[in-house]
This record gives sequence, structure tokens and C-alpha cells, in this order.
Amino acid sequence: MTEYGRSPGSEPWHPEDPLYGDGGWEGQQAHAGQQPAYGGQPQHHYPQQPQQPGYGDWGNGQAQQYDPQQYQQSYDQQQYQQYQGQQQAYHEGGWDGTGTHAHVPYAADPGDPYGQQPAAYGAEQPDFYGTPDAYPPPEPPARRRPEPEPEPEAEQQQPDWDPGPDQGEHAFFAGGGGDDEDDDEPEGRGDRRGRGGKGSKGDKGKKRRNGCACLVVVLVFGGGIGGVGYYGYQFYQNRYAAPPDYAGDGTSENVNVEVPKGADGSEIGRRLKAAGVVKSVDAFVSAFTSNPEGAQIQAGAYILKKEMSAQSAVEMMLDPKSQANVMVTPGQRNIQVYKAIDAKLGLSSGTTRGVAEKDYKTLGLPSWANNNGDIKDPLEGFLYPGTYAAAKGMKPAAVLKEMVQRANEAYGEYDLKAKAEALDLENPLQVITVASLVQAEGKTDDDYRKMAEVVYNRLKSTNTETNQLLQFDSTFNYLKNESNIHISESEINSNKDPYNTYTQKGLPPGPIGNPGADALKATLNPTSDGWIYFVATDGESKTEFAKTYAEFERLRDKFNESVGN
Repeated sequence: MTEYGRSPGSEPWHPEDPLYGDGGWEGQQAHAGQQPAYGGQPQHHYPQQPQQPGYGDWGNGQAQQYDPQQYQQSYDQQQYQQYQGQQQAYHEGGWDGTGTHAHVPYAADPGDPYGQQPAAYGAEQPDFYGTPDAYPPPEPPARRRPEPEPEPEAEQQQPDWDPGPDQGEHAFFAGGGGDDEDDDEPEGRGDRRGRGGKGSKGDKGKKRRNGCACLVVVLVFGGGIGGVGYYGYQFYQNRYAAPPDYAGDGTSENVNVEVPKGADGSEIGRRLKAAGVVKSVDAFVSAFTSNPEGAQIQAGAYILKKEMSAQSAVEMMLDPKSQANVMVTPGQRNIQVYKAIDAKLGLSSGTTRGVAEKDYKTLGLPSWANNNGDIKDPLEGFLYPGTYAAAKGMKPAAVLKEMVQRANEAYGEYDLKAKAEALDLENPLQVITVASLVQAEGKTDDDYRKMAEVVYNRLKSTNTETNQLLQFDSTFNYLKNESNIHISESEINSNKDPYNTYTQKGLPPGPIGNPGADALKATLNPTSDGWIYFVATDGESKTEFAKTYAEFERLRDKFNESVGN
């Protein structure tokens, strides 16, 4: 573009420019008397249709693109403040107080929509060059800084979903912070993230989070539907369907199952299912309760087959042939128990007895057991009555240890030391010894208490009837390993064994059998009627008691008549 009266590039810098010369505006005062610039001719402006903004390059006369916003950013703030003060001075009375005013531009054309926008330098628009209204004042070429390269706009990429009018992303799918996280982030960091655009790594992470969130929702709904279906099926199975069960008598594979004491149908069913005998606990419980003899299944070991129907398993457990057990009965002697264990374990005769004699100290006896050298068997009285598992493959010591443990539990329910003192006995072992005598001589529960009183009365030092001799046939039979009620007086009186209570005062060295719970309770709670004699008048199950020797003789005659003596 061409100014009036001046060719392009003929004047590189206006003398009234605030940045001109050494003194800035002071330099302007030196030219106060001069005519206005542009050859003294008034400058006229003819508004025309706006063109692409630009300004002349005073150095080479070439037009360059002019961006007001970028130019403003490069403008020195300090000079802009100085210009503001001069602008105020101009409106109050001129630039330097001399009354010299700059040209006032024509008013903008109301019909021109671009009239108020910046125009290119030298265009046919109002020209404020060299006046206080010029904004921003141009810099000298020497101080002009290169314009920054325009940053490429971030590549816009549409999201995979419709985020709504605000083009935002929901905090749930963004994975956390939402607006708060953006507000707290430094400005520079936010700019860098913004330049990343939707195709940056951050957005890939968001997409992954979006996918994970959707996957979680799917899994939650899918799990809920699956859970409803599962419980619905279970409800149907429990309410209407029969429990799972095998068919038939099982395979050829045998399995040993031990049933603990006090186990009910459910516990037995769980053990059978764990061993592979039955298919379900419910099936066994149903067969167990529907069988009239099911309650007769007791603790012990059973030899069964795998994959049996529940009904077949119940019937086989009721068959004595399937019971891999050793049963200790009240009053039974150890020698009999040893033989039974050998038979169940498939061992040669005498094996278990040898283990008992050799390893008795390792089987768990209480400290007060085996307290003298005359005891024939330290385990006597400690193989507690009950049913014990004894299947092939088991060790004799394991079976014996279980029996001793059961005795310790039963005897531990009482303070035997205090009971011994109250009954005028020396130690707990003597309590068990008396209980074994009561068990061997008594026949009924009522007999046990009377029999215990007979023992205590004969042990008294004031006893003049038998002179502290118990005179029990059971003790002599024990030492002879017999069960004979017809013993001659000459045989008895000639034997001086410590267990012969016809020739030895007081109790035998130790128990003569394994007493049961009823005999033990009677031993701890005897009668106090004065009984000192007794006779099995029928030779088998009926026992009668007497307080005097004369009554005893009548009872003895009765016995002789019953057995044909």
C-alpha cells in the first residue's frame, strides 16, 4: 500500500514514534516546531472493505502477515505502560503541552462489520501511525523479535462414545479424579497434556479404563445372573430332586472307615463320602434314618467297598463281618484283649502281648500306674471298655494307645487321689483295683455298690470276721488265667501268690481286669449297710449278701444245693 506524499520505504521510522532516537518522547519535543509528518499534507482515510491484516516492513518494504494477538504477546509491557501515561497526557492537553494533537480518525462506518477490527498498515483504513492512538506502537527493526512459529493445533479425534454437549468424560470411565484432578494440575502440565490430543497415551489409558469398567459391569451382572441360577438349581435339587447316590453293592476295592464315638448319621455320612464309599452325605442320612436298625451302628472300624449305594452301605455296616473292630467289654482281662487284636490285625498269636510288655511305658499310662514290681501286667485296668478300630495294616501299639487314652479320659473325670484318701486307700491305683474286683464279682448295678462295701469292710483293721482277707475267687482265677468257681480249699490255701487273696491280706498288687463306668461309680459311692459276705447262690447271675458269718453259711448251703454239691 502507498501513503499520500510518500513512497514505500522512503522513511523507515517516524520521528514522533515513542521509540525513536535517544530520548523517546523527549526527541519529539525537539521537533515540536516542525510540520506534521507525511510531507505536511493531511492524511486522509477512506474506509474500504477490510482486507487481510498486514503491515509494511520498514526495513525492506515487504508486507508481512500481522497477527495482533501474537504481536501483543511480544510487546514489552514496560513500554506499554509508558504509552498509557502519554495517552492520558494527550487527551488532557496534547502530547507535550503545546497544543499539538494527532489526527482524529473518521468514525467507523456503521454498515461495515469490520470497521472496529485492526487493519493492515497503510491500508485504506484509519491510520494511527505515529499518533498516541496507535496500538500497539511498532518496534524499531533493531529491537523487533521474530514471530514465534504457530503451534500446530492438536489433532482432534472423536471419542468412541458420545460424551455429551460439554465434550467431557465421565469421572467413572476416566478412572478417578474428574475436575478436581485437572484443577490441581499445574498449568504447564495441563498444556502438555492438552497438546497430546485424544490420540495421546493418556487417552489410550482412558480407553483401557473404559474397557475395564465395562468389563467389571458385565462380570457383576453376569455373576449375579449366574448366582441366581445356581441357587435356584440348588433350591430345586434340595426340594424336589433325590440326593446323588451310587447304584449297587460297590466295586471290588475295599476301604477301612473309622467311626468315632458319639458320631451321628451326618458325621458317619461325611466320613463315608470322604473315603469314596457313598456319593453324598444326604443319601446316606436318608438310608440311615429309614433303616429301623440304623441306630445300632456303633463306633469302630468297618471294612466297606467303594462306590456303594447308601442303602448297601448301611446294611453292610450292620453286618458283624464288615466290622474291623476290637471290642473291650467291662471286666475283660488284658490277655483276652491281646488275642482279639492279633486276630483283627492278622498277626500271629502273642504279638500284641509282646508289644504291651515291651512298650507299655510309651503308651500313655498315668504316672500313678504300675507302682510296684508285683504287678503282672502294667496295662491291666487301662484298656478301657469300648469299641476300637483294628483293621489290617494297623499297628498293635496304635490300638493299645487308643485304649489307654480312653481310660485316662474316663478316670480323669474324677479326683482319684482325693477319693482314695476318703476311702482309706493308698493311691488312685488301688481305687481302680477295687473297681476291677467289684466288676468281676458283681452281676448287676445294684450288686456293685454292695460289693464295694464288702471290700472296704474287709480291708478294715477292725475286721474280725475275715481278718482283712478278701477271699475272692476272682483274684485266684486271675493269677491262674482261669474262670473257675469250683476251687478246692487245698489248692487255694497252698498258693502264696500276691494275687491270691485267700492267703494274702489286703488288695492284690493291681487290677485284675478292666472295670467299666458303672463299677467305677459304685466303687466311689458304696453302700453303708454293713455287708461283709456274699454268695452267688445260683452260680451264675444272682448274688446275695450277708452281714454275719451265720447268714453266710445259709447262703453257702443254698449255693451247694443249686449246683448239686
